[in-house]
Amino acid sequence: MNKLLNLYFLIAMVSINAQVTYIQGGGTLDDWAHLKKYEKDNMEIKRIDDPNRVVFMGNSITEGWLYFNKSFFIENPFINRGIGGQTTPQMLIRFKPDVVNLNPKAVVILAGINDIAGNTGPVTIENIAENIFSMAEIALANNIEVFICSVLPAADFPWSPGKNPAEKVIKINSLLKDYCNKNKLTYVDYYSAMDNGKGGLKVPEHTAADDLVHPNKAGYAVMERVILKAL
Repeated sequence: MNKLLNLYFLIAMVSINAQVTYIQGGGTLDDWAHLKKYEKDNMEIKRIDDPNRVVFMGNSITEGWLYFNKSFFIENPFINRGIGGQTTPQMLIRFKPDVVNLNPKAVVILAGINDIAGNTGPVTIENIAENIFSMAEIALANNIEVFICSVLPAADFPWSPGKNPAEKVIKINSLLKDYCNKNKLTYVDYYSAMDNGKGGLKVPEHTAADDLVHPNKAGYAVMERVILKAL
């Protein structure tokens, strides 16, 4: 299990480093957002009409779901569109091809933790929330039901220590919940289900001690129960 977690973490780190390389090397925004990662898969999916399709848009937490329980997506009409290391502006760039163009019934948006970590530079909590709201509004404009997920509890970032994210996570979740209440959207509260009482994920119940951000198999099982109830 630890080897799998280390591999998963390495994939996320490679993605972050790749983003920095694109920016410094003068690459395009499409490259920066990894717009082509799911291009071929999306073409295949669009050929199949499924009125119950749900797209999971996110970062490494969403992408990592596949490593621990791929059957969750195979046995349900769920499409995983997570990319490790991504921040909300990158998700906005690929929201149309990776979500809207797939004509889903609903989208589950889980985003924000990498913005707090500063993966693509400093940003305010309000800007992070606004990017998530923008994704929601794009979906609603295309008659796609929206589920906005809380940011998971996080005590620290192994790749960017000293950020003290716990209070920032609470603040952004408050903004997300208020937005959902005002707009009659579903707020998916992973945070309350997984918080250790100190603003972090439970160790070792929901994450590894050398990770603190990404769920383990038991953590994803909690998330599955929460999202299936919401859906």
